[in-house]
Amino acid sequence: MAARVKAHELRGLTKAEMLKKLDELKTELSQLRVASVTGGAASKLAKIKIVRKGIARVLTVYNQTQKAKLRETYADSKYMPLDLRAKKTRKMRRALTKDELSRVTVKALKKKQNFPMRRFAVTA
Repeated sequence: MAARVKAHELRGLTKAEMLKKLDELKTELSQLRVASVTGGAASKLAKIKIVRKGIARVLTVYNQTQKAKLRETYADSKYMPLDLRAKKTRKMRRALTKDELSRVTVKALKKKQNFPMRRFAVTA
């Protein structure tokens, strides 16, 4: 594991391959930590950071792909889990829809039909 883990390479891997890669990185990290405690070389100490970042990268790509797959499965369903819905703001999420905004009560509808807006002739 000399080279850095690249995100675009990880996106091409399957779920099993990604988990295998994660396992390899975790075992390597544990070996490096043992080496640091026993007074290992400086190169091994510097490699700890690279391996940690690699683990984070694998987990990030893994979670992103999982979420993308879930979005696909719930795309045409009526309800969607909260974490897959659009975040927006609380105010925007609670705002009335366009349909709800355009609705009028029966009384208001009768009033509008029976008493339309007056038209005045304005002379210039």
